[in-house]
Amino acid sequence: MFESLQDRLGSILNGLTGRGALSEKDVSAALREVRRALLEADVALEVVRGFTDKVREQAVGAEVLKSIKPGQMVVKIVHDELVEMLGAEGVPIDLNAPAPVVVMMVGLQGSGKTTTSGKIAARLSLRDKKKTLMASLDTRRPAAQEQLRQLGEQTGIDTLPIVAGQSPTEIAARAVQAAKLGGHDVVILDTAGRTHIDEPLMVEMADIKAKANPHEILLVADALTGQDAVNLARNFDERVGITGLVLTRMDGDGRGGAALSMRAVTGKPIKLIGTGEKMDALEEFHPRRIADRILGMGDIVSLVEKAAETIDAEKAQVMAERMKAGKFDLNDLAEQLKQMQKMGGMSGFMGLMPGMGKMKDQIAAAGLDDTVFRQQLAIISSMTRKERANPDILKHSRKKRIAAGSGTSSADINKLLKMHRQMADMMKAMGGKGKKAGMLGKMMGGLTGGMGGMGGMPDPKQLEALQKQAEAAGLGQGGGLPGLGGAKLPGLGGPKLPGVGGLPGLPKKK
Repeated sequence: MFESLQDRLGSILNGLTGRGALSEKDVSAALREVRRALLEADVALEVVRGFTDKVREQAVGAEVLKSIKPGQMVVKIVHDELVEMLGAEGVPIDLNAPAPVVVMMVGLQGSGKTTTSGKIAARLSLRDKKKTLMASLDTRRPAAQEQLRQLGEQTGIDTLPIVAGQSPTEIAARAVQAAKLGGHDVVILDTAGRTHIDEPLMVEMADIKAKANPHEILLVADALTGQDAVNLARNFDERVGITGLVLTRMDGDGRGGAALSMRAVTGKPIKLIGTGEKMDALEEFHPRRIADRILGMGDIVSLVEKAAETIDAEKAQVMAERMKAGKFDLNDLAEQLKQMQKMGGMSGFMGLMPGMGKMKDQIAAAGLDDTVFRQQLAIISSMTRKERANPDILKHSRKKRIAAGSGTSSADINKLLKMHRQMADMMKAMGGKGKKAGMLGKMMGGLTGGMGGMGGMPDPKQLEALQKQAEAAGLGQGGGLPGLGGAKLPGLGGPKLPGVGGLPGLPKKK
């Protein structure tokens, strides 16, 4: 997400930071480019004007012009204004109300309300341990109510039984009553999609609000909405008074204009963003972290959180012990590749790493993309159990069979085996020194042919400490985390990864 904006703003601001001094003319020229970049990212004109005016007001002052590194000061001002535009602090769904807390979902048809309702319900159930009831109020779209019922079955969430012939307001009243009788903590009302110019449907939405008295009214909007996002958000807010925004398909939008525009125009927080089709592809929106990503500063805190969610602590501990003993076969390598995929693959990982945005082209040229994972896993899957446990027995005839089974070549298999040998030697050497073996960092080390040395897997208590360090450091603005060594990328221009020390030990899943 925000890829195009990240590329444009990154190149503009890099031109400023390289200069020893800045004139008002330099700042104005840069802001013209920033303005153009924001407009091309589909940010609303009124929002762009307000943003550039605020940045100019601060950037041309005497304090900036006399500072030692004025270019960096301008970057900081742009960063801070981006944070302000996106909402300063993340705001979760508010459940502080007498049960059942009513959450009403509104938005255009096709914006993803029904799927998002299921995602939110699953999230509340798994993370917050809330008993949730979902109810479809969409009596117009064929099979809309059936779709929600199936999502409920898929996620294990209760859904309101379908009764033919009831109006949306009657269904809303029945849902709230059923939630009270069923001891539910939250009831999610999935309303029918409607445009903001469809008067009868907007009146119906107001009637549902009056009947159900929702504590949260979330506007679900497609991140690809573009310039019309402003009118959409403003009209829904005027008619029913939305309390927050949920943006879907953020993974498919490289611009991010809707996110910047809707938050700025309505003043309502973006609470969640949809990042994929799977039911767990829903993330909290953290403005500061998003601003860091847009300006290529990375997002280590989100990386650590994602690791804690996706990595099985018990498996990690077992593998750490194997590595400590100098054991690392192709089954272990496959586990690490799968672990990397769960974290969003190469692109997802690199997008959260400080400084990696500037190296995107070099990484792509080196062939380091998500197809690498799929190819490596296909090769390992085509091996027998004996071959995976003992790669040394892989001679020409076996490689030929594996290549045919995985759709690869002998050269690809040799690359994999070379990578495995390097990693196994590294693990053995570390094990002999009595150090705990890193997991994800070591895998990345072998995969990139030299990104190794990305730290170890410290004690599980360091997870919380790392997050606090990351947040306190502002992340990306001054390099990496203290005490965590960087690692060079050979052949990619030689820059160092800023202070990435590997993922910490992860707490056991409850």
